[in-house]
Amino acid sequence: MGSYTHMVGNRTYRFGDLRDLMAKATPERSGDHLAGLAAASAEERVAAQMALAQLPLRTFLNEMVVPYESDEVTRLIIDRHDPIAFEPIASLTVGDFRNWLLSNNVDEYVLASVAGGITPEMAAAVCKIMRNQDLILVARKCRVVTRFRNTIGLAQRLSTRLQRNHPTDSASGIAAGIFDGLLYGSGDAVIGVNPAGDNVPQIVKIVSMLDEIISGFSIPTQSCVLTHVTNTIAAIERGAPVDLVFQSIAGTEAANASFGINLKLLDEARQAALSLRRGTVGNNVMYFETGQGSALSANANHGVDQQTCEARSYAVAREFQPLLVNSVVGFIGPEYLYDGKQIIRAGLEDHFCAKLLGLPMGCDICYTNHAEADQNDMDVLLTVLGAAGCTFVMGIPGSDDIMLNYQTTSFHDALYARCVLGLKPAPEFEAWLKEMGIVGTDDSWPSGTVLPPQFQNALRRLQ
Repeated sequence: MGSYTHMVGNRTYRFGDLRDLMAKATPERSGDHLAGLAAASAEERVAAQMALAQLPLRTFLNEMVVPYESDEVTRLIIDRHDPIAFEPIASLTVGDFRNWLLSNNVDEYVLASVAGGITPEMAAAVCKIMRNQDLILVARKCRVVTRFRNTIGLAQRLSTRLQRNHPTDSASGIAAGIFDGLLYGSGDAVIGVNPAGDNVPQIVKIVSMLDEIISGFSIPTQSCVLTHVTNTIAAIERGAPVDLVFQSIAGTEAANASFGINLKLLDEARQAALSLRRGTVGNNVMYFETGQGSALSANANHGVDQQTCEARSYAVAREFQPLLVNSVVGFIGPEYLYDGKQIIRAGLEDHFCAKLLGLPMGCDICYTNHAEADQNDMDVLLTVLGAAGCTFVMGIPGSDDIMLNYQTTSFHDALYARCVLGLKPAPEFEAWLKEMGIVGTDDSWPSGTVLPPQFQNALRRLQ
């Protein structure tokens, strides 16, 4: 592993290895300062970015930021690398790669053809030398389409995760929130629940209730209970009608171990879900959440900056052909992303890197109440991610997750983004909304949010 240098004026900056260079080149964020990895000054950061721009992309195939011998995520990245897909960009430096990505002759088809040749570290590196507008422009050119009961990720579409958590897992409370979200056109990505009681019998109960709603109203969407993967496997073994398998993942083997998972377990879960054959238009059955800072919070970052660790988690996700992936961008707190500016930047980085690597990337546009951020910051991030072609966002009643105690986006926020950017739900779901009279045949939204009689009757049955 070699060192790197760059001169600014009369001063020469030295970076001990690739990890150090990548960390020092990262736009400022509190997590890298907490880890002792950040550049000491703006000048040092620029020097690192200039040195990084001159680095050949091939370097990332020869120098690992986490050792191959001791980390299964690194082994996955290297062993799955596609040299044929890499060939069109093999002669480029990181700076050349940026220019290539931004060029007019690189479109969604070219980007899809090289995705298998791009490692997460390459994506993270080029991200570090790009402006926000660059991240938006390139991500918008990436098109990643996945399917289960509907088609996610088509052009001019923005899907939503309808998330109705309840502090006591009340069936009627969950259902009321689901029907409320459906009236705003939310729920085409997934109808999900973070359970208050995280045990297998409770998981089976909630999964069955969600299936009753979806099948009872013939909603072309999928459900997911956001529990640990082992609970979902156990629920499948008990005959629960599981659609998607959820799991939080990270970018190092040690960080994943802190979540109680490894690649073998994720494969077992995917095979279990596939065996149910519940998809109607496709078989993408996995749903992953990520977030900058998770490896550092587990003391499992190996001296790697948090944005690069985050990008490495996308190699894990890519292995299992997920229907959905999203970064919970501001959930961990200001120790990792201090304020609205850092959260906005991180959201654009995560979306760009994941799309570049071929993932159906969404974002939980969120912040904790002790961060230096507010809902106006989230409005900005929602709007720019919508412009960047984000696959899906969250829809939670009132933007406030009353169980997990953080602020995110609401049903109304998602509807705003669709209206102002001219975006629509997944086509099958859009057709259902029109059939139900929730959306007019002229794409207009009826005024008011009065529950249709069939929704009211379903609520009475659940009480």
